[in-house]
Amino acid sequence: MTQPIDLYYWPTPNGGKVSIMLEETETPYNLIPVDITAGDQFKPDFLAISPNNKMPAIIDPQGIEGQPLSLFESGAILLYLADKTGQFIPKQPRDRYSVIQWLMFQMGGVGPMLGQTHHFRQYAPEKIPYAIDRYTNEATRLYRVLDKQLSQVEYVAGDYSIADIAIFPWIVPHEKQGQNLADYPNLQRWFDAINQRPAVQRGLALLSEKRVSNMDEKAREALFGSRQLDQR
Repeated sequence: MTQPIDLYYWPTPNGGKVSIMLEETETPYNLIPVDITAGDQFKPDFLAISPNNKMPAIIDPQGIEGQPLSLFESGAILLYLADKTGQFIPKQPRDRYSVIQWLMFQMGGVGPMLGQTHHFRQYAPEKIPYAIDRYTNEATRLYRVLDKQLSQVEYVAGDYSIADIAIFPWIVPHEKQGQNLADYPNLQRWFDAINQRPAVQRGLALLSEKRVSNMDEKAREALFGSRQLDQR
């Protein structure tokens, strides 16, 4: 009997990557909210699973060789679920590494840079023109990279894969990054196609009512304040 995976989750782009993958692969899971605006990410039980105090994280009771496996880092989780289910990653090595390189593009570029764009455009307590320009320009550059790639292929690495699943949730809030998808016709076509997938819609709907719009001081302290530096 298949036991459901425990998904430690909050409705952010990184959280959305894993919820979409679980929905796409029809993998049973238990949803365990980790309210990062209230500081749940600093609780000892969660840190035992995710020592970097970031979500998402998973525990698979039937992990490697039937033994429980816990994982943090959304990219690692996507790779694990792709291998576990045999879906959304090619078996042929050349194609597999094409998917992995675009997954790493998301992990090393799209996520960190667009995250900083969100921070300085929306959440920073003071408007710093240099930072806003720096990260908005980098967002533009990354969008252009994706648009060029998508002028040659239907999906980022050819067929629909974990690379697309990783990138898509970060493109959803494009307006907050100072971007207009009409400026990127190939990216717009890709975005619209993925946005219509029922599993994507279900994955992004999880706890959507909890998504932060106006951040209070308690949430700001939990996400960006000195609590990040506390010894644990």
